Amino acid sequence: MASALCLQVLCSLCGWLSLYTSLCRLNKRRSYEWSCRLVTFTHGVLSIGLSAYIGFIDGPWPFTHPGAPNTPLQVHVLCLTLGYFIFDLGWCIYFQSEGALMLAHHTLSILGIIMALVLGESGTEVNAVLFGSEITNPLLQMRWFLRETGRYHSFTGDVVDFLFVALFTGVRIGVGARLLFCEMVSPTPRWFVKAGGVAMYAVSWCFMVSIWRFAWKKSIKKYHAWRSRWSEEWQRKLNGHLKAH
Repeated sequence: MASALCLQVLCSLCGWLSLYTSLCRLNKRRSYEWSCRLVTFTHGVLSIGLSAYIGFIDGPWPFTHPGAPNTPLQVHVLCLTLGYFIFDLGWCIYFQSEGALMLAHHTLSILGIIMALVLGESGTEVNAVLFGSEITNPLLQMRWFLRETGRYHSFTGDVVDFLFVALFTGVRIGVGARLLFCEMVSPTPRWFVKAGGVAMYAVSWCFMVSIWRFAWKKSIKKYHAWRSRWSEEWQRKLNGHLKAH
């Protein structure tokens, strides 16, 4: 069983590395980060779809069955995701592209997935955490690509930012709090699994504080820009009215 899991994770890691290498060759004029973020975007979309299917269709429901034995589909998805996180953590460390908080997030994710695979249980809530963590990821990558292509300061950029902040607050913080509560009050999950859940939620709050600060600054900036435009338009209308008289 252990060798089969290791083989799945190894195949996943090789798959993500192969995709990254192929994208680097196809995008020679772009930076390595461009290709890495394409891999991240691909994993985000894939993991959202798979974890949503597990949680909403295949089951069991994470809010009522935390600590339940892993299903075969959960194991496959966790192995796929573990290979990705190992790849991305290695990339971030090698290129020194991320801060301590993101490295802590990746490390906790890797440890949490390994724990669920080794125990053979709690894959239900780990998959739910995966869904909540990745649902904002494609938007985050879109924001970066918009910046790189000079299209961030547009209506599209504003929509992406709004959806990112709304989903992060509603799903990762709001729904995440409910999931953590169900995890803590249930007698089934082991204590160190619960401790891992608390740690992941604490990391989400650290991200949330930074995101709210960004959203507040951007909102104030947009408000001042709107007031400035409105004042200029009102002044032009007033000057026109005075000239007419």
